[in-house]
Formats: sequence, structure tokens, C-alpha cells
Amino acid sequence: MLQYRGFVRQDAATRSYVPGPTLEQLAFDVLRRLDARTRARPILERLNAELQETIHLGRLEGSAVHFVDSIESSRALRVVGRLGRSMPAYCTSTGKALLAGLSCEELSQLYPDEELTRITANTIGTRTELRAALADVRMNGYAQSQEESEEGVASLAVAVTADRSPRLAITVSVPVSRMSDATRKEILERLIPAAEELGALL
Repeated sequence: MLQYRGFVRQDAATRSYVPGPTLEQLAFDVLRRLDARTRARPILERLNAELQETIHLGRLEGSAVHFVDSIESSRALRVVGRLGRSMPAYCTSTGKALLAGLSCEELSQLYPDEELTRITANTIGTRTELRAALADVRMNGYAQSQEESEEGVASLAVAVTADRSPRLAITVSVPVSRMSDATRKEILERLIPAAEELGALL
């Protein structure tokens, strides 16, 4: 069965088993993800220092976003890091930035039902609303969340464009009381180039 699935193959000369193409691809994918996080870390640290807010690096996994790195703000009032957590993609700015890169068909496969579970009162509740929100993301070049995944939290996210990397996005999360128009402008002025910089490294 393992040989049939490509996890192992038998060496013709020695008759011993060695890793097959499927196992080699899995190992390559793991290394690529670790490499992406390593390359992203200095960029995340710089954003954290410049903005003094919590920074996340998220990856799309099916219909969820998984946070693979996080640096918390040093301020007393701050958004807690989400390292290791997974959340429904449609209710986070990270997830929406990544979902915006999918086709209509791919989105329908991830969300076959019209109704979506609301996490907070502000969470997108239908697939139709989600499609409209993703159209805005594509037009603006960034995604936002205003207390959609957690009360009291606002965030902005930009997808990292890189052909050979996992689907990643960088996010700045801020207590909603600090997310003024001026703060939003300052964040985007630093966040968009940071995502472009990471994309060029991957």
C-alpha cells in the first residue's frame, strides 16, 4: 500500500525500500514552510518595532487560516498573539486576504453552504457577503476585520505573492480603540511593502 501510494519505492539492486516521490514531496513542503517562516521573521520583527502592534503570519489550510508566527505588541493594551491557532478564514483579515486569491469555484468548494457561522455580531454571515468582501480585498489590495473574529480587535492583512510558497499573509492586529483612519494609513504604508518584500524572498 505504501509503495502504491508513492510513499516508498523498492531499490532494484538492493531490494531495500527508500523514500518514494510522495514522501519526498511531503518533506519538501515541510521544509519550504519552515523556510518561509524563517525568511519572514526579520520582516515581522521590523513591523512590530515600527508599529508597536501585534504582527501575525498566517497560512491558508482549507477553509481555515493557521497562524504560523506571531510577535506581540509590547504595549499594555494589546492583541494577544495567535501562534499555533487556527480560525475560520472568512472571519479574519488574514483569511480574507488569502481567500481573495481563490477562484469562484475554489471558494464554492470551501464553502458549499450559503450560511456561515457567526463568531461575533460583526462576522460575515453568508457566502454572498463573503464574495462581496473578497471583491473589496481584490480592489483595495488588502483585507480588514473589525471585530469579526474577536470583540475589541481590528486588523489589516496583505497576502504575500510568491509562486513557490504556501499561501501566506502578514497581518497587523490592533485594539479597536486604536484603529483610527491615521493608524490604518500608517499600517498600510508599512504592511504592503513588507508583504512585497517577503514575496520577493520566497
